[in-house]
Amino acid sequence: MKRKFRTVILGGTFDYIHKGHWILITRAFDSAENILIGITTDNFAACLGKKIQHNFKIRVENMTNYLNKFFKDRNFKIVPLDNYFGIETYEDNVEAIVASPETSTRVIEFNKERIKLGFKPLKLLVVNTVLAEDGKPISSSRIRLEEINEEGYLCNN
Repeated sequence: MKRKFRTVILGGTFDYIHKGHWILITRAFDSAENILIGITTDNFAACLGKKIQHNFKIRVENMTNYLNKFFKDRNFKIVPLDNYFGIETYEDNVEAIVASPETSTRVIEFNKERIKLGFKPLKLLVVNTVLAEDGKPISSSRIRLEEINEEGYLCNN
């Protein structure tokens, strides 16, 4: 199958890989030959005020296992994110970014920086927020609090 882009990027903390992430990641793999996934470092997550259950190494291992299970014959690379956009995002071969509506405004600012540096702006592929069965967004923090599971179903407390 011919894909539209050579390389697409996406990023996140990925403390728990949940249904929202599955859709984001699938969109990336459906759109490009090569996928570059940035995972926030523990220090950057702390700077963002994120409470995380799993350290960087475990989050990378979990993502690698997930990708090898569902996208085993595809090209991907996982890189650390020490800020909103990793250094790899400034490479010429990166053509698009997959983001949620909440993070898409950062992409607009980032594209301004890319243009200043002589790069083409990234195409923005927005994936809608995935809602749990209670109509609220699925998030790692809700999973950590045991409100919902990774698929967005309510937990029986």
